[in-house]
Amino acid sequence: MFLIKIVLPIFLIATSSCLAQKKSITHYEASELSLAARPTPTWYGNAKLGIFIHWGLYSVPAWSTPYGTPDTVTNWKAFYTNNPYAEWYLNSLRIPGSPTQTHHTYKYGAEYDYYNFKDSLQQKTTNWNAGHWANIIKATGAKYVVITAKHHDGYMMYPSKIPHPFLQPNQISSSKDFIGQLAKAVRAKNIKMGVYYSGGLDWSFTNNPITNLWPELFESMPATEVYSKYADAQLNEIINLYQPDVLWNDVNYPKGVKLLSVFAHLFNTNHNAVINDRWNQYPTLYNFTTPEYAVPDSNGFKKWETCRGIGFSFGYNQTETDKQLLSSKALINLFIDIVSKNGNLLLNIGPDASGNIPANQLSRLQDLGDWMQVNSEGIYDTNPWKKTAGILQDGTPIRFTQKNKILYVFILQKPVANTILLKDSSLVNPSSVLLIDKKSIPLRFKKAAGGIEIFLPENIDFTFARMIKISGIK
Repeated sequence: MFLIKIVLPIFLIATSSCLAQKKSITHYEASELSLAARPTPTWYGNAKLGIFIHWGLYSVPAWSTPYGTPDTVTNWKAFYTNNPYAEWYLNSLRIPGSPTQTHHTYKYGAEYDYYNFKDSLQQKTTNWNAGHWANIIKATGAKYVVITAKHHDGYMMYPSKIPHPFLQPNQISSSKDFIGQLAKAVRAKNIKMGVYYSGGLDWSFTNNPITNLWPELFESMPATEVYSKYADAQLNEIINLYQPDVLWNDVNYPKGVKLLSVFAHLFNTNHNAVINDRWNQYPTLYNFTTPEYAVPDSNGFKKWETCRGIGFSFGYNQTETDKQLLSSKALINLFIDIVSKNGNLLLNIGPDASGNIPANQLSRLQDLGDWMQVNSEGIYDTNPWKKTAGILQDGTPIRFTQKNKILYVFILQKPVANTILLKDSSLVNPSSVLLIDKKSIPLRFKKAAGGIEIFLPENIDFTFARMIKISGIK
């Protein structure tokens, strides 16, 4: 993953009427004018929840130091040396004296080549079942999935036909088509399929480790014509093979590539496809921005997506404990907060080398899925209300979403009192107020102080956030 906290530019959100005025285009040219006229497909904004999967060679050692998350970093050199991102294992291994180098030497030997982990990955995945993953993802309520086809180490999780200039295919490319198998399995569940590709970093082309953020991160990007042609060919190969619904690039993209042609090829291949903002060459050509381990304070941005792990790492890190992982309650509250502000959550899981999702990650996914079964009406297909957040009179945090003339109020923790006051003139005369549950409960309410006073039943379970549905708002 890219370790910079993204600063988002502010855009106006296009209204449905504006989009309706745009001419429907069925073929896109490789030009900024043609591509800029393309509206973001509605499925993406309505989906709200996606599952990120970081799985590759780094899943074999599955080791890093749980240093922290990038949104809290003050010393980038210390961060890289003690990198909590297990998927950065190869970079950490190349830093003299790093904890990863010490661990690797003790566990595997100083001369053990990182790319030899491919043999373990192939052996351990004999019984991997993409359908099992698809069932787990479906149960969370996620509408799309994005999996790493190539991370920064350059290893391809499918049998790429594009020759590597320095390595043999069996060294840098899987003989198993993990990407294709997952695409088939999730699409059978009506889940959109996305592919992650590390365009800007490929350590199979460079040897110098990144030890600081500026300027080393960008100086470490391969800038040769050979790499540009290689990345271009691979990305077009991915489009041809999998027709991704989401094409998620990371850290930049080689300047020698005709990127507009790549975009046009993607959109002409899959009219429902979306792209993220980490390409850099054309700063306005994207469908969503990608803050990492961060949530913007406003809903005035163009569509955005927070990506983060359940813990500090994206790739599986065997040293992480519950201490480093979001609790189920914190995860659900984070998700609500993101949706209330016009965002999506791309929640990462890091399977082990066998493809098993660790139990402490799986328990969070199950809790999120159980919560979504009851409350998804206030999540899918919703828009931000005129207020995204508020607090009750006792300080209890609340969030809002809306759909048509319905307001959904999320109470993030148990209030002190059973009577809550929502102050807004549009709420004074609703047609109904329900506490949403497996069997929804009508609530008593009355006009009060420029808003509405709602009476909650006693002994409500507030293990996780609760949702109130207010119908007939102005």
